[in-house]
Amino acid sequence: MNLALFDLDNTLLTGDSDFEWSQFLIERGVLDRELFEAKSLAFYEQYKAGTLDIREFLDFQLKPLSRHARKVLDQWHEEFMRIKVRPMMGDKARALVKEHLAVGDVCVVITATNSFVTAPIVREFGIEHLIATDPEQRNGEFTGGVAGVPSFREGKVTRMEQWLGERGWGWDSFERSCFYSDSLNDLPLLCKVKRPVAVDPDATLRAHAEQQGWPVISLR
Repeated sequence: MNLALFDLDNTLLTGDSDFEWSQFLIERGVLDRELFEAKSLAFYEQYKAGTLDIREFLDFQLKPLSRHARKVLDQWHEEFMRIKVRPMMGDKARALVKEHLAVGDVCVVITATNSFVTAPIVREFGIEHLIATDPEQRNGEFTGGVAGVPSFREGKVTRMEQWLGERGWGWDSFERSCFYSDSLNDLPLLCKVKRPVAVDPDATLRAHAEQQGWPVISLR
């Protein structure tokens, strides 16, 4: 039995679903462009630089979910998938996922982006399992808070090992394990698998991958 882990944003997708969800809401007039866009861009730059305060970011990013009914959010997400997401789902990424599924690998997307945004995307890739940052819910509606450990940096390792433990597995349960990611933020989890793969990596991850002899591929 083999394990295949995939980051989502800028790995399987040719962009960032979290950022694009914010842009989608701005374009719909749901969020104020002047107030929201600058802060969103600042957080995105911090993420790319590896300096993001995840709790501060989530407080900012999840609040809009709490201001609208879940039914309305779900309707918006369908449009978001059509306009923003599907154009970011490239043929190479789809083929890579199909390759792992075809040989029976246990496939998991593990992402810092919240599960409301990412769950429909992961289903469209045909992947059953998702580990994401979970927005807190009360009576089916979002509160604007976070439930549990955010799936970010070392938190991805924590969440992954919780997920494995719930199934009676550990890292040694798999003959082979791999993780595809673009980001230096994923170094803690990349170092846990037997085959780390840098996908269209940022400069820091590329340098680390080349130093360690990790494969570097492109899905663009």
